[in-house]
Amino acid sequence: MKTNAVKAKIEQIKERNYSRMKVDFLYCVWLFFLLSIFGWLWEGFLYLFKDDIYVNRGFMNGPWLPIYGMGGIMLELLFHKWRDRPFMIFVSSMLLCTVLEYLAGWYLELTWGVKWWDYSDMPWNLHGRICVFSSLLFGVGGMLLVWVISPLFYLLYRKIPVKIRVLLGLSAIVVFAADAAYSAMVPHAGAGITYR
Repeated sequence: MKTNAVKAKIEQIKERNYSRMKVDFLYCVWLFFLLSIFGWLWEGFLYLFKDDIYVNRGFMNGPWLPIYGMGGIMLELLFHKWRDRPFMIFVSSMLLCTVLEYLAGWYLELTWGVKWWDYSDMPWNLHGRICVFSSLLFGVGGMLLVWVISPLFYLLYRKIPVKIRVLLGLSAIVVFAADAAYSAMVPHAGAGITYR
């Protein structure tokens, strides 16, 4: 009997938190930076374990990979309505992120003449830009983001006073824009890049 009461209370809390979530511009800014920095750390540590050296894998000089931030924002905006349907989020995230990764890889190769990642050694890859394993990771990551991480991050975000949220958010945008402008002129060459 107590188990059912606990489950009902958890569902009530989840419903209240989800229904109160207002995904506004400033929240998207904060989520963008959280995910961009996470992506930078994630890829850096992957190469640390693979090659025994920590490297900045991005084309920017700062500690962020914008593709993770943009991808996460898209997932949150498109799939937040499915928070109670994790399998639907998994499949949709897997498909959307795989397409995004393929297009980003193609675009970076086309515009910069550089290949930032290469899955050619992985089974079931397409032009070395995407592979099944990374697609499955995208599905799991998207599901965790929309189902668990974003609601928890939103609760923390709401505890920060509005003035501080605005000041830090705008400051992060200015620093990011300066880094983007500088990196457009002098791109950072991360490890593992293959020049055509």
